[in-house]
Amino acid sequence: MEEHLNWKREYSMFTNKKKVLFKNTIFLYILVFSSYFFAFIAVPYQTRVLGPEYFGRVGFALAFMAYFRLLIDFGFLLSATEEVARKRDNIQELSKIVIAVNMIKLLLATFSFVILTLLIITIPRFQEDSLLYFLAFISIITGAFLPDYLYRGLEKMKTITIQTVFIQALFVIMLFLFLKNKEQYYLIPLFTSIGNLTVLIVVYLHAIKVVGIRFVKIEPNYVWNVFKKSNSFFYSRIASTVYSSTNTFTLGLMYPIGSNIVGLYNSADKLVTTAKSGFSPIADSLYPYMVRNRDFKLVRKILFIIMVPVIIVCLIVGIYAEELVVFLLGEDFRGSGDILKFLIPIVAMTPLIYILGFPVLSPMGLSKHANLSIITASVFHLIGLISLIVLGKLSITLLCFLTILTELVILLYRVFIIWKNKAAFMSNTSQNSVRNSI
Repeated sequence: MEEHLNWKREYSMFTNKKKVLFKNTIFLYILVFSSYFFAFIAVPYQTRVLGPEYFGRVGFALAFMAYFRLLIDFGFLLSATEEVARKRDNIQELSKIVIAVNMIKLLLATFSFVILTLLIITIPRFQEDSLLYFLAFISIITGAFLPDYLYRGLEKMKTITIQTVFIQALFVIMLFLFLKNKEQYYLIPLFTSIGNLTVLIVVYLHAIKVVGIRFVKIEPNYVWNVFKKSNSFFYSRIASTVYSSTNTFTLGLMYPIGSNIVGLYNSADKLVTTAKSGFSPIADSLYPYMVRNRDFKLVRKILFIIMVPVIIVCLIVGIYAEELVVFLLGEDFRGSGDILKFLIPIVAMTPLIYILGFPVLSPMGLSKHANLSIITASVFHLIGLISLIVLGKLSITLLCFLTILTELVILLYRVFIIWKNKAAFMSNTSQNSVRNSI
C-alpha cells in the first residue's frame, strides 16, 4: 500500500513538472509570436521610412552596442538562471543572487559607458552619430537590468511574456506616432529605452511584492563567486557575438557611411534572427526543466516533431526569398532576397543547435562544452573573416557562406560530444538509480 502511494505521489509530481514545462513553453511561444506580430508591423514601417541607408545606420549602432550588452549581461542569463533553478525554494538565496548580479552589472555598465565616451570623443566615425550611440547605449542598459534569469529559473514565464509584449506594443505605438522621416532614426533606440525603463520598474515591484525578493547583506566574496561562476558563460557569449553582430559591424566599418550594403545585409540578418528566435522558447523552457529532471526521451520527441516542418519551410522561403523580402520590407530592399537565400540554412540548423546545447549538455554535466563549441566556432569564424579581409576577398556571399560553416561547426561539435559521452552518462545514471532504490 505504501509503495503504491509513493508511486502515485511520484507520478503526480512528474505530471506537474510536465505541466509547468508545457505552460512555460506556451508563454514563451506567446512571447515569440507577439515578437513576430510587432516585428511584422514595425520593421516594414522602419525600412520604408528610413530606407537602406538610415536603416543600416541604426543596424550598425545596435551591432556596436551588442558588445556592451554582452559585457553587462556577462552570461548571467545562463549562469544565474541555473543558480535560481537550483535554489528556487530559498528566498534568502534568490535575493542574494539578484543583488549580486545587479551589483556586477552596475560596475560593468559604468565601465562600458566610459569606454563608449572615449570612443566617441576620439573617433570621428562615431562622433557623427554620437546621439544615436548614446541613446542605443541607454536602451541596452535598461534592457540589461531586467531580471529575466530570475523568472526563467523559477519557470514563471508569464511575467517575462507580459513585460516583453508591453515593451513591443509601446515601441510600435510610439514608432507610428512620431517616426515620420529618415532624419528621426535616433527615435528607435529612444523608444526602446522608454519601454525598457517602464517595464524595469514594474518587474522589480513584482519581484519584491510577489516573488519575495528583498534587500539582504552579502559579502564581497559572494559577489566575486557569482562573477566567477559566470565566466565560462560570458566567454561563450563573446564567442557567439563574433559571428553575429561582428558581421554587421565589420561591414559598417568597411563601407562608407550612407552605403546601402549594411542596410541590405542587416535587414536579411534581422529576418534570420527573428526566425531563429522562434526556437528559443523550446530551449529556454527545457533548460531549467532538464537541469532538474534529465528527461532525454522528451528531447528526442521534440526534435522528431519539429525538424521536418522546419526544413520544408526553409526550402519554401529559400525559393521565394526575393518576393518575401519585397513584401515585408519594400522594393528598396529587393537586394536582401539573395542574402536571405544564402543565410536560410542557418535557420534549419538552429533547433538542433539550441536544444543540443545547454538543455542537453548541462544535465549531462557537460555544460562547458556548450560554451566551448561556440568558442571553437567563433575562432574559426574570426580566422575566416580576417583572412577574407587580408586577401581582399570579403563579399556578402562569402560572409554568408562563412557564417553557415560557423554554425555547422557548433552543431557538429555538440553532436560529437553527446555521442562520445552518451555511454558513460547512461552508466552513471543507472548506477545512481540503483543506489537510490537501495
